Amino acid sequence: MSKIEEKVEQLAEKLIETQKEIELVDVEYVKEHDWYLRIFIDKVGGIGLDDCQKFSEALGKILDAESVIDNPYILEVSSPGLDRPLKKDRDFIRERGKKVDVTFYAPLNGKKMITGVLENYEDKILKLEEYDPIAMDKVAAVRLHIDF
Repeated sequence: MSKIEEKVEQLAEKLIETQKEIELVDVEYVKEHDWYLRIFIDKVGGIGLDDCQKFSEALGKILDAESVIDNPYILEVSSPGLDRPLKKDRDFIRERGKKVDVTFYAPLNGKKMITGVLENYEDKILKLEEYDPIAMDKVAAVRLHIDF
């Protein structure tokens, strides 16, 4: 995680302390055509447009006051989506027993992706039902599985 992302995450977490129902899911600072600072938030029952707007306005003021980013950027605050990524320990704990898609950096046992039920996550080891434990350094992404 970049220093900007770390600083923004710290400021966002402080803001969230005043809004207990909201959870910070992820922070991304990426260069596409322009620079984008993407903040993903959630809450029990789902996040709404009003929640995102209020959080964006409050965080925008803090970021401007703290001068965290020197160059122009676009601030986006949104829901992580139905197939939200699992990144933090608390994500794995919360989603235990749910089906997840695991994508690897390189094929593991001939597969680039597997789907299974999240059984446990501890010490950077992912355990899915019916699979051997997987070291997270081999994992590119873990996302909630969606059945269509």
